[in-house]
Amino acid sequence: QVQLVESGGGLVQPGGSLRLSCAAIRSDFSFNFMGWFRQAPGKKRELVARIGRAGSTNYADSVKGRFTIFRDNAKNTVDLQMNSLKSEDTAVYYCSAQSLGAMGFNYWGLGTQVTVSS
Repeated sequence: QVQLVESGGGLVQPGGSLRLSCAAIRSDFSFNFMGWFRQAPGKKRELVARIGRAGSTNYADSVKGRFTIFRDNAKNTVDLQMNSLKSEDTAVYYCSAQSLGAMGFNYWGLGTQVTVSS
């Protein structure tokens, strides 16, 4: 079974930066897409960014130009660099991965809290 482990969340002031990291604990497993979702209190979980094996990326409109997703296929890791953070970015951020042949994201991390506040 694949385990996704996130790190890097925390408290940051508006305008600040954070980098989230995620590692898949099963080095022989290959994924199609890897990505980051987030869920704020009272809201649905939403896709923040995803990246394909070849490096194609998609971002939510709300984070374009501020967030960048990176991936290392050899290490099965995916990072999310978040700059110019806003209070509305406050949420639990989840790492996710789609195994080859799966219809959607089928592996999830436990989540890491990101709080943007002065």
